[in-house]
Amino acid sequence: MEKEMTGPKIESTAENWENRVLGADEAHVRVDDEDLESLINESLNLKVISIRLEESLISDFKMIAKHHGMSYQPLMRQVLRRFADAETRRILRKYIAAEKENKSEKVA
Repeated sequence: MEKEMTGPKIESTAENWENRVLGADEAHVRVDDEDLESLINESLNLKVISIRLEESLISDFKMIAKHHGMSYQPLMRQVLRRFADAETRRILRKYIAAEKENKSEKVA
């Protein structure tokens, strides 16, 4: 049984959700048995932070995220994860190379 639409269909975009065009109508509110957001954050080990970013950077992330069919915050998490992983590998390679050089100097 399909529900009857009462008004014009609103496009489901990240911008419409963020601007509360979608998702803010009290007629569609329901209480979950469990706090779903807390469960998701806990399972992903997420922590809420506050960060100041240039508006143009946020706009760029929103555009890129839209192109990839996702929200910009998960995209930002992915980008930060990729950077942290790559930078950690770079630092470790540098450290390992320095250790190898120290060992070869001691042998010589």
